[in-house]
Amino acid sequence: MALRIALFGQAPFGRDTLVRLLEAGHEIVGVYAPPAGARPDPLAAEAEERGLPLLRHRRFRRKGEAIPELVAEHRALGADLNLLAFVTAILPEEIVDAPPRGSLCFHPSLLPRFRGGNALAWQIMLGEKEAGVTVFRPDAGVDTGPILVQKGPVPIADTDTAASLYFDKLYALGLDAIEEAVAALADGSAVFRDQDESQATHQGLVDEDTARLDWSRDAAELDRWIRGCDPQPGAWALRGSERVRLYGGRLESGDPGGAPGEVLGLEAGRLLLAARGGRLSVGRVRLGDAPKRAAAECGLAPGDRLA
Repeated sequence: MALRIALFGQAPFGRDTLVRLLEAGHEIVGVYAPPAGARPDPLAAEAEERGLPLLRHRRFRRKGEAIPELVAEHRALGADLNLLAFVTAILPEEIVDAPPRGSLCFHPSLLPRFRGGNALAWQIMLGEKEAGVTVFRPDAGVDTGPILVQKGPVPIADTDTAASLYFDKLYALGLDAIEEAVAALADGSAVFRDQDESQATHQGLVDEDTARLDWSRDAAELDRWIRGCDPQPGAWALRGSERVRLYGGRLESGDPGGAPGEVLGLEAGRLLLAARGGRLSVGRVRLGDAPKRAAAECGLAPGDRLA
């Protein structure tokens, strides 16, 4: 049975979700994408190319209440199901619960572990060994609703960044999970299960304060912090008053060779840094508001100190 779906999403994942749903024979009655910005959004571009109704709202609430005209707009679509594919806007229950089949939401972790908006980053930062994806029915909590489909686990390598974990290991898995979940709702075979609250964890957003490197931590933890914050927001430290963001992190063997945060020099084009109990290297650096540069071109020199 084909479903009438309102798709909420963004970026390549939203676009590829749209294509998968159409290929499976479902009707997309509306595509919700972020407002137009400096760069074209892939989901919005795909919807426009296919002539699908495209709706672009920054928010769906005003002073904590659902915006009535947006609730009416959504209801007029006549959707059987809402599908939320990497949605950052908070949807009111008047929209989430409106369709006869409710809503399904994608999350890039094996819920109930790593609830929250930066699950990819935290799984690396906190040293998780395995990852996966979940499609669940959203409720009033944060990623707390009953689970329909989970896929995984897949290993998290000691070299994974948030980007590589997502694009190389979870992206395709997520598309498969969404397709399977929607098919189960369509053919009546869907079975939801409650999340085990005894296993639940929740982490907040990785903001600028969180992304700052603390040189009192050991090298292994700092390595995870750099990789977890890569590509956004970028783990950072200060050289004097200048903010220095580090990318492409790797834990290196050998003695620290200097005080924590000290620049040791270059090795094979990578910048070496001393840390407690070991050494770190990074492949790219961003100084202040400048673009990212290869480590060999960043201008940091042996003896510089990051704090």
